[in-house]
Amino acid sequence: MRHARRRIVRRTARLAAVAGLLLGATMVTRAVASEPPEVRAAPHTSARTAPGTGAGLVARLGTSRTAGHWVGSDGQPVVAVTDESTAEEVRRAGAEAKVVRHSMSELKSAASTLRSAPRVPGTAWALDYRSNEVVVRGDSTVSGSDWSRLTGVAEGVGGFVRMERAEGTFTTRLNGAEPILSTAGRCSAGFNVTDGQRDFILTAGHCGPTGSVWFGDGGGGRQVGRTVAGSFPGDDFSLVEYADGKAGDGADVVVVGAGKGVRITGTGEPAVGQRVFRSGSTSGLRDGRVTALEATVNYPEGTVTGLIETDVCAEPGDSGGPMFSEGIALGVTSGGSGDCAEGGTTFFQPLPEAMESLGVRLLVQAPQGAAGPGAAPSSPAATGGGGGGSAPGAAAPVTGVDGSTPLSRLTDRRNVGPGMLVVAGSLIALVATRWIRAEQDRKAYRRHYSTTWG
Repeated sequence: MRHARRRIVRRTARLAAVAGLLLGATMVTRAVASEPPEVRAAPHTSARTAPGTGAGLVARLGTSRTAGHWVGSDGQPVVAVTDESTAEEVRRAGAEAKVVRHSMSELKSAASTLRSAPRVPGTAWALDYRSNEVVVRGDSTVSGSDWSRLTGVAEGVGGFVRMERAEGTFTTRLNGAEPILSTAGRCSAGFNVTDGQRDFILTAGHCGPTGSVWFGDGGGGRQVGRTVAGSFPGDDFSLVEYADGKAGDGADVVVVGAGKGVRITGTGEPAVGQRVFRSGSTSGLRDGRVTALEATVNYPEGTVTGLIETDVCAEPGDSGGPMFSEGIALGVTSGGSGDCAEGGTTFFQPLPEAMESLGVRLLVQAPQGAAGPGAAPSSPAATGGGGGGSAPGAAAPVTGVDGSTPLSRLTDRRNVGPGMLVVAGSLIALVATRWIRAEQDRKAYRRHYSTTWG
């Protein structure tokens, strides 16, 4: 009876070890064969869903009862309202309310008055929803007399216009993701878009006028395309048509440096306080927060309105580069002041407005099983070579933006570690049961024959 129990225990242990081997092998096989997880150099934030709640409430309640919205320090939406009854509506909708004195209509009226004043290059203003003010900034090129004149205009508007002096100068960042070159200078590729028949790079309008010919970096030996449409000043966007009409592989990936990329999955509008990322050929990947919307900048070349103001740094050559958050495309780099050593202010052309004006949409990968590339509420860009290859703004190959191989995934403990542990444990158990059985058989053999030999 005792020997029978031992045999049952040994067989059970062997079966468990074999089952463990099969399970571990299945786990490893699936981890190696599956698509690697998409790598995003940009960290995740919680500000992706919050803007939608605030924007929806502002749209529903109207500009006379609200004064903008932003993302609070806890990642939740905050809506500025002009009375307590509206505040109650906002709270019932799940957002925080802040009662302010001036409505959005008043803020926009003040900005309109500033626009109608004589233009002063080197100045900019934006709607600061959190302080319920219009903030006017003047850089180091603005003379004392011009600043005094503009201050007089602001005082005539009311006490909710704040005047500030800014370090450096407000300039376009001509000179990003990947660099593109023309006789006008160097810019950065923004996002890949399409009109359904041809593919384009959407970049900054100040980078070059219609007709500008663009080349890829590396001696200018590879023609990327030609600027076929754009708007600057007023707006700051343009379209570069690919030389052969196609963006090529990786059209929905923005490079962020070190061989990595971020896959863009859609387009949207930012909220004040939201964390955002910008990639450029000069300064690489940088992050910061949206500080204001509806900004107007009086560049030396002309005035641009409706911009996104941020505290993300940028430098010459970053113009046109993509701004995004959580894989959502938001805008392309326009200009600003400061640099990435001391920090500064950078403005961006909103993407939805530019695409609507140009009649294009973002390029995205076709769903699995579908044929050919798609274009839907998604995706990004960069620029690229004359087709067939990967777009200059993409990290190629786009198979798993990190470019990992089966071997690298096999050695990645995050992907196959549990399976390897199961396999190793099962092997140890199987070897142990075999050794124990052999040892028991040897002892039994010795006992038998020692008895026989008397």
